[in-house]
Amino acid sequence: MSDNSRNNAEGQLPPALPSSSSSTLSSVAPQSTSEQRPSTPTAQGRLLSRSEIQGEKSLAEFLVQMDNYAPIIPEALTDYYLAQAGFECSDVRIKRLLALATQKFISDVAIDAFQYNRIRQQATKEKKFQNKDRKTVLSMDDLTAALAEYGVNIKKPEYLS
Repeated sequence: MSDNSRNNAEGQLPPALPSSSSSTLSSVAPQSTSEQRPSTPTAQGRLLSRSEIQGEKSLAEFLVQMDNYAPIIPEALTDYYLAQAGFECSDVRIKRLLALATQKFISDVAIDAFQYNRIRQQATKEKKFQNKDRKTVLSMDDLTAALAEYGVNIKKPEYLS
């Protein structure tokens, strides 16, 4: 006989539910994920936990917000590259979500390239080279280093060196 059935037979609550006498979280927490008490059934017949329900609610709210959001990357450009990749979807929110993810990736790469530029500029200042208020320029070296962090390898053609 399992511990849960013994507790139920003795009139006690199972360990997944807090009793009035227990005040520690360790006595309340389930021993494994199979002992968690599900809350709501799904269309597939599987029951969802509270955290999964909360996650689905926040995802639904996010998708509603995507209806009113216009990403910086134009929809025509997003549609073109999604079609080139063979992606077919009629839901505009999903396309906007992909455009938003692309925008975030480009932003992260640009920030990293800027940091590489700053590091390089500080190294030249230490060598006592005089730079008179040089503007920050995105160089291929900085971009290559930033993209390498994300697994994108860029090699300049030899004739451009």
